[in-house]
Amino acid sequence: MPYVPQDVLDRLSTLEREVRQLRGRAQIRPALNTISNGTVTIGEGGQLFVREPGGNLIFGAGQSRQGDWATSLAREGGTDALTVGGNVDPQSKQMIRIWARDRDAPDRVLVMDDAFSGRFLGRPSMPIPMQSTAGQRTSSTSTVTAWTGSSRLMNAVLWAAFETYTPAGTTADVQFEDSNGVVESWVATASNGWTVREITKPVRQNFMSHVNYRLRHSVRSGTGSIETNCLGVYTRNAFSASEAP
Repeated sequence: MPYVPQDVLDRLSTLEREVRQLRGRAQIRPALNTISNGTVTIGEGGQLFVREPGGNLIFGAGQSRQGDWATSLAREGGTDALTVGGNVDPQSKQMIRIWARDRDAPDRVLVMDDAFSGRFLGRPSMPIPMQSTAGQRTSSTSTVTAWTGSSRLMNAVLWAAFETYTPAGTTADVQFEDSNGVVESWVATASNGWTVREITKPVRQNFMSHVNYRLRHSVRSGTGSIETNCLGVYTRNAFSASEAP
């Protein structure tokens, strides 16, 4: 038997031991619940879901059934809490929506951006408080202010309603104004009765602009006293693309 130096045998033994260790480690499945110094990418229609033991979806991210890329958060019972995208309406353009807990509510969206205008809040609608003045009732043939109000603009559409009383033989000129001028004007002609006017217009200012409102009226013909009541003024979301500013 030829002489083999002891250090060579030792090295072979060490190599055999290391090979056995490598084989053993190759059979050990690494933990898949930790990501260190890396990223996870979900694409090409993939989705990431988190479900509670009952199977209800609590968190979801990825491509929705509607085809857009969306994110959703739900409560433990499975009711929607917050969604970004995933909208049936293709014009909604990745709306953010916060949902009520009640599944049976006829309209569950509590907070959202506007579906048809990318620069306004959709919900909630914002009331505009109006205050009457001494000119609410007048016999003047010169224009006087009957109601005033102001607000920070949040929504895309302005809605307002007024009623003007004109006695027999008297008519009135009425106009509603904002900071940009006259929004709408009309003539109240009901003989010894009330003329009701509703206004729905896209707003003419930018989001968060301070806007002043004024209702003005005057006697157009006749000598009686006229009176205008404010039935309500608020802003709301656009119901269609034609209403969007």
